[in-house]
Amino acid sequence: MNDRELVIIGGGPAGLSAGIYAARAAIKTVLLEQGVPGGLVISSMHIENYPGFENGISGPELMDQMEKQARRFGLEIMAANVEGIEPAEGKIILETGSGRFTAGALIVATGVQPNLLGVKGELEFTGRGVSYCATCDGAFFRGKRVAVVGGGDAAVEEAMFLTRFAEKVFVIHRRGELRATKIIQQRAFANPKIEFVWHSVVDEILGGDLVESLAVRDVRDQNKTSLEVDGVFIYVGYRPNSSLVKDLVELDEKGYIITDENMRTICPGIFAAGDIRQKLLRQVVTAVADGAIAAVAAEKYLEEKKA
Repeated sequence: MNDRELVIIGGGPAGLSAGIYAARAAIKTVLLEQGVPGGLVISSMHIENYPGFENGISGPELMDQMEKQARRFGLEIMAANVEGIEPAEGKIILETGSGRFTAGALIVATGVQPNLLGVKGELEFTGRGVSYCATCDGAFFRGKRVAVVGGGDAAVEEAMFLTRFAEKVFVIHRRGELRATKIIQQRAFANPKIEFVWHSVVDEILGGDLVESLAVRDVRDQNKTSLEVDGVFIYVGYRPNSSLVKDLVELDEKGYIITDENMRTICPGIFAAGDIRQKLLRQVVTAVADGAIAAVAAEKYLEEKKA
C-alpha cells in the first residue's frame, strides 16, 4: 500500500497548481493522471488570456511548463487510473490500476470533457478548426466564417462572442427554435453577423490541413448541403468527470462538485478544484487559483488532524 499525506487526481492546470503548492509546503504528495498531464488545455492552439504572456502561449507549452515547474519542486506524478475511492478511519483509500493508495487528504481535479457530436472529422480536426471554447480560440478566426453547433444559452452566447472576430457566424440547430432564453435569442436575432441554420445537423467535418467545410443535413427532408467555414465550435455541453466521487460529495444537477470558497466538499478531507467545481467561470486562470487554494486548505486540514 502506498501511503501519502495528499493525493491529487488530475494533471490539468488545477491539479498541477495544487501540486506545486503542496510540494513547496513539503507535503508528501502524489498526483495521479490517467493520461498525459495537461488536461483539456493541451487541445488549445493558442492561449492569449492567461496573464504573463504578452504574445500568448500554446496550450501544450503552458502545461509543459507547469509540469516541469511542479516536478522541480519535487512533486511525484504517476500515470494511474483511479478506479475507486473510499474514506475509512480518517484516511482515504484509492484503488488504482497501479495499486492501492492511502491519503490523509484528497484533491479531486478531474475536470470536464465536452460532449462530442460523434461525427466523422471531429476528432481529426480538433485543434485544427474544431474547438469547444470560443473564449480560448475565437480570436484566431478574425475575418473568417465559423459555425456554432447548438441551440442553448451557451451556444448562442458563444455565437455572439464570436461575432467580435468572425466575418460570419452560422448557428446550426437541429430544431426550428432555440432553447436559449428569450433575451439572449433577441440579441442574437438582432446581430447581422449571425445566420441560423434551422432543423439541421452536422454529418461530417471536412478539410485538408484545417477545417474547410461541413456536410449539413436537414432533418426534415434529409437534404444535404455543404457549408463552407474555417472553423466549427461545438457547444452541446460538457460532462463533469465526477463519477468517482458521486456517492461521497454533493453534486449539483449537472454533476459538478459543490464546494465552499476553500474548495472543501461535504466529505472531510476531500477537496475539489478546477472545472469539476460548480462555478461561474471555467478557464485556466480560475483553475490554477482553485488548485492553490485547495492545496493550502488541505495543508491546514492535515495540520489540524495532527494536533
